[in-house]
Amino acid sequence: MVKYIKSYSSCILIIIFLILSACKNRNLNYITYYNKVNDIDSIYRFQKDTLTVIRQYKKLFKKYSPKNQDRIQEYETYIRLADQQHKNFGGKKSLYKLIPMVAPNWKYKNKDASFIQLYQNYGIDRREMEKEISQWEKGLNKKMIDSFTVAFKRDQSSRKDSNYEDLFKNDKKNAEMLKWMFENEGFPSLQKIGLWNGDFLMPSGSLLLHMANYGEYHQYFKTKILEYVKSGECPPRDYAAMIDRYYLYVLKKDTPYYIYVGQNPVKDSAAINRNRKSIGLPSMKHGNAIIKDYNIKNKTEK
Repeated sequence: MVKYIKSYSSCILIIIFLILSACKNRNLNYITYYNKVNDIDSIYRFQKDTLTVIRQYKKLFKKYSPKNQDRIQEYETYIRLADQQHKNFGGKKSLYKLIPMVAPNWKYKNKDASFIQLYQNYGIDRREMEKEISQWEKGLNKKMIDSFTVAFKRDQSSRKDSNYEDLFKNDKKNAEMLKWMFENEGFPSLQKIGLWNGDFLMPSGSLLLHMANYGEYHQYFKTKILEYVKSGECPPRDYAAMIDRYYLYVLKKDTPYYIYVGQNPVKDSAAINRNRKSIGLPSMKHGNAIIKDYNIKNKTEK
């Protein structure tokens, strides 16, 4: 009986721990995560202090489920650097965790020879990786994919014609569709709908950008999408571009984040950097360095 009671008590404690952990994860603000990634990336990019970068990323990923943002690719960078320095990054477990993060753009990632070699070094061959990608694809939200594909095709076809009446009409259809999706299915993140539907590319950022043209929807999207930035589902850059476009074309004012820019020069870089940090974007100097390094890397690989 005593043994049973101890076992029962242990199970209860484990359940309580899991519930508390789940609640903690739900309450995490990913803007804090993005800012910490920016701090670590600046050490990596400007100071070249690899060991500090590995140590700080490891600490960060214990608290937050990692992202692998476009251009920074923080989780992949952490694994690669740790592997090069013969530091423990979690081995196969961490490599398998990375696969869904690169899955949305697998048609290009699977041509990265150094990436494939990294996995092979740990006994994971290409066939096993493809199997994991297939499993990821099966878990995508088909309903959201279908709805988003219709909206995205409508968005793109409208902009090929010079009929502005149809463009406005289709944009408003898409705005209502997005509102419905947000309230019923959530945000169309890469982990819910991917990036491709067959050979059709459909980045959510492009569709969000065109929602900035309409003042009647601005407050809703400004508030709602910021929630998805905080939850880690919407990249800060996509949110910033939408807000910038609204300021530029609707309000005829300087852009607050300087992501979507017009012809106006920067008047107050300190204010822009504060705005950027408030949503998890790197400073202008840091952002320009990221873009420059990304372009150099792509040019070299081609």
